[in-house]
Amino acid sequence: MSVPSNPPVAGETAALSAFLAQLRPEQIPTEVVARCEDLFLDWFACTLAGRSARPVKIFEGFAAAMGPSGNLGPAGAQVLTNRTASSPLFAAMVNAAASHVVEQDDLHNSSVLHPATVVFPAALATAQSIGASGRDFIAACVAGYECGIRVGEFLGRSHYRVFHTTGTAGTLAAAAAVGHLLRLDADRMQHALGSAGTQAAGLWEFLRDAADSKQLHTAKAAGNGLTAAWLARDGFTGARRILEGPTGMAAGMSTDADPACLVDRLGTRWALAETSFKFHASCRHTHPAADALLELMQSHGIAADAIAGVRCHVHQGAIDVLGPVTDPRTIHQSKFSMGFVLAQIALHGRAGLGEFTDPALRDAEVRAFLERVTMVLDPEVDGAYPKRWLGRVEVFTTDGRRIEQRIDTPKGDPGNTLTRPELEDKALRLAAYADGASPAEMRAVIARCWRLHDEAGVRDWLA
Repeated sequence: MSVPSNPPVAGETAALSAFLAQLRPEQIPTEVVARCEDLFLDWFACTLAGRSARPVKIFEGFAAAMGPSGNLGPAGAQVLTNRTASSPLFAAMVNAAASHVVEQDDLHNSSVLHPATVVFPAALATAQSIGASGRDFIAACVAGYECGIRVGEFLGRSHYRVFHTTGTAGTLAAAAAVGHLLRLDADRMQHALGSAGTQAAGLWEFLRDAADSKQLHTAKAAGNGLTAAWLARDGFTGARRILEGPTGMAAGMSTDADPACLVDRLGTRWALAETSFKFHASCRHTHPAADALLELMQSHGIAADAIAGVRCHVHQGAIDVLGPVTDPRTIHQSKFSMGFVLAQIALHGRAGLGEFTDPALRDAEVRAFLERVTMVLDPEVDGAYPKRWLGRVEVFTTDGRRIEQRIDTPKGDPGNTLTRPELEDKALRLAAYADGASPAEMRAVIARCWRLHDEAGVRDWLA
């Protein structure tokens, strides 16, 4: 079908759309391809880890009731959580919801975006449906990352105070990835972004109620982005300046938007390679302080019972997101409690999947330590954010000492990244967490991920 022939509209959205449409696999540096494979494995394992969560089971039921199921043949896509088949739309939604449950999926610092949880589900479902190669799948995912990260940076800090960027910018990231797989030209890619942007949503208010909305954000971002791209393929039009237009996303969702971010060094700066892996199984805003506390306790030989108080020096974003969670009542809410996370670090030396449990929520020692943790806004830490996530804690001991520790590069950041052996170990632990895959199955997945760029297709990951 032909797209209505309106005059082309110049601007940052148009320039970004042209880059996304014209990106070819051979233009992507080898190290970026390898990093994409790393990120895909990390996402895959996170999806399996979330498979038994109650919200995911509800999404599975929704997909079964509303979408096609059974043996769909080559047109279907795999729901990784229960190893069934569905349409690309519903497979993307379930996989996206599951991959954001255990809070171990990736994060890009300066955009404050979790790209994997929206890009990979939409791209994988589409690639399976159309029979795309691993090489084309990687190129599409790179396009999704490059788009979503720049949109997140464009929307700025003011956006994140109210909106969950993964639900908003993530919708455009998913559209870009799917649009690339569908071979949209620059014009249709711009329409796809327009239709994605008008559907973009996700509000932080759910944290106050311990509601399930975070899984809805990722599911809908992946699904809505996929929808936008498939519609654009057939000639459906969207706003051409959905980002910077006078009534576009920035106008309604930001007070500090910077359109220059949308076209920042396109083709030379690979934002995907800047993405961080999550070491702790909690909100990323807790990680710098967790790393700093762990380093302090180890270097000074201090035990948890010798700590009278911990003062965390944080950026405003941490206060905005973590501040409402003063009395965590669910496992998911506990991952957004600075006090709960630091209690696990102090008492167990880690804040992994096994530390976030219902018994831990009721543990008297955890509750007592939680009450001894406070957050204060630190001008230096806040000034560095979001490009750098600094960690600084003060520990007050029971014998009257005050000890300070600073972390400039949290574990998982590009300057302190996880190696492939560490990623393999993490993937095996995530897969085992909810019996998502056996060790043998996961090792086969790992081996396939490391050669993804040479794979003829991306179907049939788990029997």
